[in-house]
Parts: sequence; C-alpha cells; structure tokens
Amino acid sequence: MNRRTQGAEEQHLGSMEPIAWDRISYTINGKRQFLISGEFHYFRVPARDWRERLERFREAGGNCVATYIPWILHEPAEGDIRFGDKPERDLERFLALCGELGLYVICRPGPYQYSEMKYCGLPPWLIDGYPDILARTIDGHIMVRDSVSYLHPVFLAKVKAWFNIVCPIIAAYATSKGGPVAFVQFDNELTGIHEWFGGWDYHPETMGFGREEGRYTAFLRNKYRTVERLNAAYGTAVSVLADMRPISSAAMTSIGDRRRVKDYQDFYFGTIAEYAVLLTGWMRESGIDGDFIHNSANPGSNGYHAETVERLGSGFILGSDHYYNLDLDWNANNPTPKYAVNALLSHEMLRHYGFPSTIYELPGGSPSDWPPITADDLSCCYWTNIAFGMKGFNYYVFAGGYNPEGIGGDGEVYDYQAAIAPDNAIRPHYYAQKRFGALLQEHSWLVEAERAVDFYIGLDREHSRSSYYAAGHRPFGNADAWTFLSKGLLMTSLCASYSPELLDLYSDNAVNAAGKPILVAASACMAANVQQRLVNAVKRGGKLLLAPVIPQLDENFNPCTILKDFLDGAEAEPFTASEREVRVGSIPQVYVNQGLWVSAKLPEGASVIAEEKKSGGIAGWKKRYPNGGCVIWLGIQWKFTKYGHMDMLRELLNELGGDAPAVRCDNPNLWTALRSDGSSRMLFVMNLFASPMEADVSLRLSDGQYAEPIRCCLKPMEVQTLLIDDNGAAHDVRFGRDEAAPIRSFEEREA
Repeated sequence: MNRRTQGAEEQHLGSMEPIAWDRISYTINGKRQFLISGEFHYFRVPARDWRERLERFREAGGNCVATYIPWILHEPAEGDIRFGDKPERDLERFLALCGELGLYVICRPGPYQYSEMKYCGLPPWLIDGYPDILARTIDGHIMVRDSVSYLHPVFLAKVKAWFNIVCPIIAAYATSKGGPVAFVQFDNELTGIHEWFGGWDYHPETMGFGREEGRYTAFLRNKYRTVERLNAAYGTAVSVLADMRPISSAAMTSIGDRRRVKDYQDFYFGTIAEYAVLLTGWMRESGIDGDFIHNSANPGSNGYHAETVERLGSGFILGSDHYYNLDLDWNANNPTPKYAVNALLSHEMLRHYGFPSTIYELPGGSPSDWPPITADDLSCCYWTNIAFGMKGFNYYVFAGGYNPEGIGGDGEVYDYQAAIAPDNAIRPHYYAQKRFGALLQEHSWLVEAERAVDFYIGLDREHSRSSYYAAGHRPFGNADAWTFLSKGLLMTSLCASYSPELLDLYSDNAVNAAGKPILVAASACMAANVQQRLVNAVKRGGKLLLAPVIPQLDENFNPCTILKDFLDGAEAEPFTASEREVRVGSIPQVYVNQGLWVSAKLPEGASVIAEEKKSGGIAGWKKRYPNGGCVIWLGIQWKFTKYGHMDMLRELLNELGGDAPAVRCDNPNLWTALRSDGSSRMLFVMNLFASPMEADVSLRLSDGQYAEPIRCCLKPMEVQTLLIDDNGAAHDVRFGRDEAAPIRSFEEREA
C-alpha cells in the first residue's frame, strides 16, 4: 500500500468540534447555522490550486466541502492501493488543508461515486473480473455494465476490503480527533443505478429466488407465514414459498398481481436498508465514529428510503438532490413552478423524517455545456429552496478540474460549468453563490425560521413510491393521488396565494392538527392507521377535505373501511359521461380536466355543496360533527389549469372555516413564502417564469386586517427577499450590507 508514512494520528489536527443537528438545523461551534458546502474534488483540482479555491469558497460563505474518494483511482488494480503517490491521490494532504482552513469535510468513499466517472467510480477490474455481480432485470438480463447487485456476496467482499483501507484514513481526520471530517456518506443515490436502467434488481443469487433460506423467501415467510395465505393474497397456486417469483408491472392483471409487485418493491427497499446497515457497520468497525449521510437521487425517491431511515436510526441524515438541468432531456432547463413544487415536497418529506432538510447536491453547474447553467437561474434555484425550508446544502460542483488518467467518463476536462473553472477563471456563478452566502450570514436567524402556514395538505409517503404498482389502478390509485397532490392541491394553493404545510399522515401530529384545515388527496387505498388518525382528528374538532374518493382498502389492497364507516358508509362512483358541468358552492362551473366522482350514498345529515348540473349527481357534500369537527368530500380530481380552480379552493377553505392567507398576492404567477423566527420576518416573492412580473402583496396583521400593499417588480427568474416590520411594511434585502433599502421599481433597480 502506497500511503504516507506519517498518519494523521501523529499530527496536530486542530480543534474542530463535531457538528450537531436536529430537525430544525445544524449546530456548528455551539450556534445554529446553515451547512454551506461545496463539492471539491481533490483528485480533479490541481493540488497547487487547492488553497486558493478553498479560500474563495470560504469567502463565499462556505463552512464545509464535500469530496468523493474514488475507488477507481485509489485501487487501479486489485490489491494495488495508492494514496499519496501522486498529488491527485493525496487525500490526507487535502484533509489536513481543509482542517487548517477551518472547513469541515463530507467524505464520500462509495463504493459508488457516479460523478461522470467510468464505471460510476467502481474500478474496472471489479466489473471485468467479476461479471456475476452485475444486477439483473426481471427476465434475467444484465442491466448495464455499471450496475451491480448491492448484496451480491462477491461485491460485498470487495467493498469490505476497500473500506478496510479507506475508512481508517477518514477516521483519523474525524472531528472527534479535532479534524475536519464531520460526516461520511455511504454509497451514492441508492436505487438509482437500478431504477435508471431497468427497474429494481432481480439478481437470483442476491435475492435468493428458489431457496428456502433466500432473502425473498424469508420476506414472504415473514409477511404471510404460510404458503396458503400467500396463495390467497396473490391468487396463485405454488406448492412452497420458495417457488414464488416476482412479476413485472406490465404483467399486472389483478389485485393479487398488484400485491405481488408492491411486495417485491417493499422487499427490494428492505435490501437497500440491509446494504446501508452493512456499509455503515463496516465503517464503524474501521474507526469512523461520526454521523453518516446519504443522498436520495431526487425528490421523487425520498420515499424509497423509509426502511433505511428506520434501520439506521440516530446518527444518520437523509438528504436529497435537487437538479433542474443536467442535459437537454430534462423536463425543464431552468427552475420552474414544477421544480419548485417538487423542492417543497422534498423539503417537507425530509423534515418529517426528522432531519434538517439538506440538499447534498444543489446545482452549482452541469456536466453538459449546453443547455447552459446561468447565474440568474442558479440564484432563483437557491432562493426558492431556502424559501421552502432548506437548512443545509452542497453545491455540486464548486470547482471544476481535470480527470486523472483512466477515470473520466466524459473527457479529460471536468468543467461542469462550475463557479471556478478548471483554469481558475471565476464565473458569474461564484458571485451568485457569494450573494447567497451573504444573505444567510447576515440573516442567520433564517436557519430557525418557520414558514407561515395557512392549512395542511396530508402527506402519505406510500403515494410517493407507488408508480410501479399503482399506476392505472382503478377507481383511483396511490400514483394518481400523488399526482393530484402536486399538480392539483399544491399547485393551486400556491397560485391562490396560500402557504400550505405538508402534514405527515403517518404521525400522530395529524390527530393534533385540529387548528387548521387538512386537505387530503385520497386514493382507493389508505393504511388503517392513517384512516384512524383522520377520524380521530375530526372527532377532536378537526376540519377535513377529502378528495376525490373515499378509501375502502388498506395499503396492501385489503378491505379497510374505517374512514368510510365513520362517514356513515358514504360511497362514491365514477361519473362516466363525457360532458360534465360542475357547480361548487357559489362557483357556477368548475373545469374538471381529470376525474369526476358522484355520491352513491350520502352521509346522514350531510348537505350538498357541489353537483354535476346536467345529471343532478352530487359531486360534493359537507357534514358537521360534535366538538366542531367538519368533513367535506369533493369528487373532483383536477390539474391546475383555470383560475376557477383557485376560486373553488378558496370557497372550500371558507366552508371549512379556514383563515384568510397570511400573505395576499394579486398575481397568481408569483409565489410567496413568509418565514419568521418569532422576532424577525422575511418574505420571499418568487418569479419562476421567463418574463418580468409585478404584483401587489399584502400581509395579514394580528388583527386580521391586511397591511398596505407592497408593490413587487421582479425580473425573470428572480426571487425577491423583503424584510417585514411589525406594521407589514417591507424593505428590500441588500446582500453584503447590513441595512435594508426601500422597495425599488424596475427603472430604479436597473439604474
């Protein structure tokens, strides 16, 4: 092993304190702070430039850097371990420098890195020499050359040998020893290497198909106990549990098939948790005593890691990646309302898990030269994420560089359109990041600030991970409900100038949230404990809007009518006529661009609040309960398209007794978020479009009245930040200065 002879344990590392954290924020040196990190690859940035670039990052507000430690670079041939023989492999020198500069470090030793490396950072000898470790599709084919089966015994043995080498180096520089390493990440974007290339892994040896002691058989036995119960659930006729095989989503024709697909997905996510436990256990055995992190590949996959969060418990933080433009094929090449909605959902899910919402890969550039990443777009992205709850982040990447020979998957230069180019040129991105850092430094109270909340939207995490087994499920499945939540309820709420908070329906907080209305995008399936929580909330005086169906099954497609029974057996049926005219309260006609259901049985004492006018079918009703409780059922599924959807939402919230919004904006194209720590308030006004926008914005005062309107004039892709005084008046926040300034017009701002 080619490594420095003088280890960190023989050096004076300084006195960097461990970073603490809770669901509110990180605590650094005894003070609540934002974690401001930048991806900095010691192996790509020339060693002569390390200090200058790290100092520049610190000047931009950074307090941490993150780096991969590429297996492909440090073990180019099996058993040939190389650290320190070349500048690009001098990990210890890099860690020591970070400690000298007072910058914390997030180490990411893999085994996967991705990062536009060959084999996604795995050494070629591993893939070429042990091809059986490659993941398999459901029909037995190899996925791609880069995709391994995580729990294959040969792969695990090689990973453990790698960790035995790299983890002691990392451990020697831990904050517990006064060093800079605050967190260690295991693997990278787990599940992505499978989902992106064919779905989940079905490697027969890893999963143990056909074996009584196999993992899949053990999962089925634990859930169903006997083969008779398994056959009854699936509608199959296997003789022993080990004979059962998974099926693909495309093969689903029955409820039993859906159970089968969902069960395999649950099993697969369980194997991800098993893999995480193994990796972190080996890291502990190698001396790493700090906290672990992992990054979900995108907001949509946060829910995939529920089992991992549960298994790892304390000492682990799950974060996410929030990209908007990595190449031409992305849904949008700049931040958009859809990007912002997904970011809000992601921050809320991470908060509900109990973490300070952290984006471990926040765009700092793009691997593609075109479409371009611009400083204005990046600023819009950063400010939007902070408005919606981000408490920590890592710019990916902060500094570009050069690929050492043999590792680059996309050329010699790793530019990434980063803030600091490979040749040390400073791009406009750097100044955007510096302004952002100044905001967070000068208004450090934002780290403890909460967002003003007008009402709750129920969050059922199972909906977020249901696309494979519930798509197309009728009458209305989990995947439909997830789409309705984001494109219907949430999008309409933000355009209507409301500020909703996601309420975790798997938590008892759902029962205690009786003070504000709860809006739930319900599917035909809802877990029994979730149904019971909603019933209990209404019994305690809660106000509930349920749309567009009434659940009658649990999450495993078994009959479950707790909520239906509470609603006096209320039922709904699809309205199939092609022409439909729906009145909701005083709104004479609401555009129904998705599904419509009408009541087949009305609860006793309920009053009609919506109807399909041509047929007379009841499309919505309201029932009051003792202790002030109230339930509205609305049979409309919509995608926000018409302003009438906003009018309908306002009408329904009024029926539920909700308050007027904390912030009133007369332009639905501008979204707002008001954050306060109890003494200071900051208003974020977001323009996520490519044209300038104007609006009058007013804040509700403590007496229920609205303050004088604030005229906001925003450029394309701009988020305006305003300090709010006790009278509801606002002042522009200027970055890099202590004082605030009066609101300026377009002309004044250009001047």
